[in-house]
Amino acid sequence: MSFFYTPETIEKAKKIDLLTYLENFEPDELVQFSRATYCTRTHDSLKISNGKWYWFSRGFGGYNALDYLTKVKEIPFVQAVEILVGKGELVQTNNHYFEEENKISRLIMPEKNIDNNIAISYLKSRGIDEEIIQKCIDDGLIYEQKDKHNVVFVGLDNKKNPRYAGLRGTNKTRFMQDASGSDKEYSFRLVSKNCNDSIHIFESAIDLLSYATLLKMCKKDWENENLLALAGVYQPSKNIGESKVPIALKSFLYKNQNIKDIYLHFDSDRAGRLATEALKKQLENRYNVHDFTPYIGKDWNDFLIETIKNRSKKKEINRESR
Repeated sequence: MSFFYTPETIEKAKKIDLLTYLENFEPDELVQFSRATYCTRTHDSLKISNGKWYWFSRGFGGYNALDYLTKVKEIPFVQAVEILVGKGELVQTNNHYFEEENKISRLIMPEKNIDNNIAISYLKSRGIDEEIIQKCIDDGLIYEQKDKHNVVFVGLDNKKNPRYAGLRGTNKTRFMQDASGSDKEYSFRLVSKNCNDSIHIFESAIDLLSYATLLKMCKKDWENENLLALAGVYQPSKNIGESKVPIALKSFLYKNQNIKDIYLHFDSDRAGRLATEALKKQLENRYNVHDFTPYIGKDWNDFLIETIKNRSKKKEINRESR
């Protein structure tokens, strides 16, 4: 089975400048250097101006986001085009949509640290349950990066091969980045062996783990749910009715034909509301789509932290009243 992009689609990808790409897909990477010049948080010598960019420390540059993804992040060309225009633009050479899993893209996994202590401490500081963290570590879904000590969230295919790795900083910099060669079709997820008719969708792995923790706090079996993170904010089209379903969700639904209910757990901000509206329009003719927005805080981690605080206050009040 093989796929290719038409010349028209490639030209479409080439028209997306780097500033636009970073603003929409990696906003935390974008740093304003001067009035009309930007750089990236990871590479401060990479300057962006007038639609072009140049990496001064390496001595090369480019004209668009496609150049950046292939030259700087070293993402394969076809996958880079997919990131910019969506896998829906692929032309297929037979009747099947998704590639067989025996062809694995060149994923460069961050080197593992000798232990996961800093990663565990960070996730616990975000309110995530330690038992859930340890289960993910045991299953090869979470580990700590050597040297920089980022948390690495791993996405596996059906053969347990790593296909995606998302890095999250454990300090105050809010560093977030996908490892080179990551395939968002296999973004971080917790898949149940028992549940086959529903799925819960989140923007990030932290939100996913927060929701799993909340389920456990409510004495519910968090391992009995399908939980999928989209590895970033879903960006609908300007015309919401023309928006594409994110590749991670589209792939999961294609491979799990029994799904009936989809629960959207996006943020309560404008971007999250737009994403929810877009996906509901795309999916509600085939599925029961439910909007589960946190009613306290911006996202599910905010909600988890507030829930923990409120429970602690109640315990303290009960102690004092004795």
